[in-house]
Amino acid sequence: MKQDQEAAAEVQLVTFRLEQEEFALDINQVREVLRMAPVTLLPQSAHFIEGVINLRGEIIPVIDLRKRFELPPKERDEQTRIIIVEIEEQKVGLIVDLVTEVLRLPSEAIKPPPERVVNVQNDLIRGIGKIEKRLLIILNLTKILDAEEKIALREVIPGVE
Repeated sequence: MKQDQEAAAEVQLVTFRLEQEEFALDINQVREVLRMAPVTLLPQSAHFIEGVINLRGEIIPVIDLRKRFELPPKERDEQTRIIIVEIEEQKVGLIVDLVTEVLRLPSEAIKPPPERVVNVQNDLIRGIGKIEKRLLIILNLTKILDAEEKIALREVIPGVE
């Protein structure tokens, strides 16, 4: 039973980089990590929606997190990845600069974001993880898109509820 308690006191995260910042997602929301693949552009979609990919017969919308977070553009290279995640039962691809690792972090190493930061991106930051001298910005995937953007994403793929 003690082992179960220790496991519950840990969070497993997938970490990635955008610019020089390190971000993390709960591994339970990550379905897979892909090398950068050709993305079919969609005219008149939201500026941060890169387009769609065909993943084993499933059409998945792809979001460029650089554009979503209003970061300067960067040329894609062999390090660029698409992280397939699930947001409210819909698979979505997130383009990131580099996936760094999967790690376990003790729950007590995760602190709530500073109050001044929380309202900046509509509760986008779930917490700040501390590992030695590194700080991880742990994202709240359900808040990565606001309600209007979720509707826009559903419109990208007809027939998706």
